[in-house]
Parts: sequence; C-alpha cells; structure tokens
Amino acid sequence: MSLETVSTNRAFGGTQGVYKHASKATGTEMTFAVYVPDHAEGAKLPVLFYLSGLTCTHANVMEKGEYRAACAEHGVIFVCPDTSPRGDDVPDDEGYDFGKGAGFYVNATQEPWATHFQMRDYVENELPALIAANFPVDIERQGITGHSMGGHGALTISLRNPGRYKSTSAFAPIVSPLNCPWGEKALTGYIGADKAAWRAYDACALIADGARLPDLLVDQGTSDNFLEEQLKTHLLDEAVAAADMPATIRMQEGYDHSYYFISTFMADHVAWHAERLNA
Repeated sequence: MSLETVSTNRAFGGTQGVYKHASKATGTEMTFAVYVPDHAEGAKLPVLFYLSGLTCTHANVMEKGEYRAACAEHGVIFVCPDTSPRGDDVPDDEGYDFGKGAGFYVNATQEPWATHFQMRDYVENELPALIAANFPVDIERQGITGHSMGGHGALTISLRNPGRYKSTSAFAPIVSPLNCPWGEKALTGYIGADKAAWRAYDACALIADGARLPDLLVDQGTSDNFLEEQLKTHLLDEAVAAADMPATIRMQEGYDHSYYFISTFMADHVAWHAERLNA
C-alpha cells in the first residue's frame, strides 16, 4: 500500500497533502487529498471521508471547501478521493454526467466500464485500508459526507454498511437515482437495465428495504437549480418519515448547488461529525 506524495502544505496548524497510488480496485492510478491536524505523538484521530460530485476531482473541495479550520479545531482528519478512475486507457463519455468524473460510487458490471469503474470497492474497502495504513487514524471512528453525486455515495455507502460509519451527512445529495435523469443514465450504463439491481445504489430504496442510520444531517439549498429534477430532497424526507429514522434535513433559503453553499455549511458538518466521532 505504498503512496507517492504529490504535495504538502501547512494550513491551520496541520498538513494538507495530496497523494497518489496504484489502485487494485480500479486498475488505475488514483489521487486523493488528506488533511491531518497537528496532534500529540502517537495519537489516533477520527476521520471524515468527503465524496465529491459530478465533474470534480479531489481538488475541488480541497481548494474551495473551507474545512481545514474546523478540522483543526475538532481534531478530525479529512479525506478527499477522486470521483472516478482516470487515465488514457479508461473509457469515457461525451456527457459530463457519465464516465470520467462521474463514477457514481458504484461497481460497474457493464462493459466497457466494468474493468475500471469499481468506485464502490475503492471507497468502501481499498481507500479506508490505505488511509489506516499510512495516516494516524482511528478507523473505529470514521464518518462520511459528500456533495450531490458524492452525497448519493455517502448515503448509500453508509446505509449498506451498518455500524461502520459513526456519522453520515450530505450536501444537496442525489437521494434517489431510480427517480432522476442523472441516476437513470448512470445506473443503466454502469449496472444495466434491471432496476432491481439499482436499489443498492438508491438511498430512498435502501431505507424502504430496511437499512437504517442512527442519525443523518442533510443541507439543501432552496435555489439549487437541480433540486426539482435531479435531487428531489422531498423523497428523502418521505423515506425517513416512513421509516421513523432520525434525520435533520435543512432547506437553506437562497443557496444554490455551488461551493459557496458547501463552504457556508462545511464547519457545521465537521462539528456535527466530530461530536459523534468523539462520543
């Protein structure tokens, strides 16, 4: 599990690093960012994984997410993987919402995507093991969050792995890929036409099928231009209410889908995770 260090920078009394490695899950080189607050020698810190949205790499949240001050204050390591495999041999699509930059955190079963697009295995298994082997994390105290497509990833990964994540949140998540154009395109392309197989990648379907989280925080902007057609936050409201699952879903007046929105509420999310990770 060797890593190559791409860069390190001091920030808020900690170290922001970018690293790359050869991934067994995707069969490609993968790049990710990690922020490690200063800490006592030998200390193990909780870790928060952040999954980015369509078209993003590790760099979007690293450069615009404004998480470092909050992570330094609460002693939380912040990990930012890429959204898909990349490289000359990796297939792509002309659309921004499929292929490179749009892995949807699934394990693809359809060709030509199945060879490399194994982002579920990468985020659920390979990356946490890599982080645990190379950084001072307490893997028993891990949380997960994400934005848009990454919010979909955070919700579904946590719902599929009960007890693994002590905290789960999302910014403007795609709550039901079964019921939106982004999801229909991605899941048909990666998984195939059988919608029964899609349910493992749909937060609302997983909740309806019995999956539960001990708590959930979601922020969604009311001026998000993707809200009605793609995100459909009301479906998550209905799903958690029907399941009597604890959740705080906040509609933030006037906010859009951008990192102006994410950065505004990032410190709230880090503090919320820290409270649960340090309990």
